This record gives sequence, C-alpha cells and structure tokens, in this order.
Amino acid sequence: MARVGLTLERLTRAAAELADDVGFEQVTVSAVARLFDVKAASLYSHLKSSQDLKTRIALLALEEMANLAGEAVAGRAGRDALIAFANAYRDYAGANPGRYAAARMPLDADTAVASAGPRHTQMMQAILRGYHIAEPEQVHAIRLMGSVFHGYASLEMSGAFSHSPPDSQQSWMRTLDALDSLLTNWPAESPA
Repeated sequence: MARVGLTLERLTRAAAELADDVGFEQVTVSAVARLFDVKAASLYSHLKSSQDLKTRIALLALEEMANLAGEAVAGRAGRDALIAFANAYRDYAGANPGRYAAARMPLDADTAVASAGPRHTQMMQAILRGYHIAEPEQVHAIRLMGSVFHGYASLEMSGAFSHSPPDSQQSWMRTLDALDSLLTNWPAESPA
C-alpha cells in the first residue's frame, strides 16, 4: 500500500533536491526512502527501479531548464537571445548541480523524444534564425552551442576557473562574444 501523501512527483522532487545536495550519482531509492522515513521497498509502488528514479530526475531537469530558457529568450533575438539562453543554462547548472548532471544522462530514444529535450533544440533553432544559418548547417551550430554552454558550465562547477584572474564571468562574456561572432560569420559548408 502506498504511503499517504507520497506521490511520484514528491519523490522525484525530493530526489532532485538530494542530487543537488550530494551529487546525482549518489541518489538511490534507499537514500530517498530515508528522506521520507520509509523502507525502500515501499517506494517501488511508485518507481520501477533506481534507473527509473534517475530518469525522472533527468526529465524534471530538462523541463525546468527549458522553462527557464524559454522565459529568458522570450522577446529577444540574435545576440541578446543567445546570451539569455546561455545564461539560463549556466545559472541553472550553478544553482542545481545534481539536476544539471541528471539532464546530461543518456535517455532511450522514446523517452528523449517525449521529454523537454526537443524544446531545447527548437529554442536554439529559433536563435539561429537570427544568424541566418542555413538549415543543413544548423545541426552543427546547435552542437557547437551545446558544447560551449555545457563545457564552460562543467569546468566552472569543477573549480577549473577559480585559480587565476580574470574571474569566470568576464571569461564567460568573452566566450559568448566569440560564439556570437562565429555564428554571425558561420563558414560556408565545406565539400565532403
């Protein structure tokens, strides 16, 4: 019998908060059960497995990030949209490190398609329209953008930029300036 008040949504949110506190890899069904002072077995009336719990954290994180990015870019175009989008990702990663790590986990194809992941791609495509990058080239530009945002956020969270000046915010803005310049001057498709 499911414990009164214990829902899949409450379990997922508690697990996401736990991920932010102790790290995504440390989240287990047993650890979440301890938060609710119940036996781990009782959570399996809501969850299929530990992997199911981690997937749910990833889906929550993707949804939260898409919502924040959508709010950030609303009414913006070009460089302003690029910076707003990038800042939403970086800010989310810094404030929610466990959830951010969850959002990077691989999902099976059906789960990925049904997730908020495609919204992220659609927002990046909308940003790229301001740069007039042809559709066949957009996949490359999207991969570049994702690599820059994720790479920078990951390095920053690991403390890689804390040992020498200038501060990471200044480098972040220079990185976005360089990305804006590259997108503005996107190279022609090279022959195969």
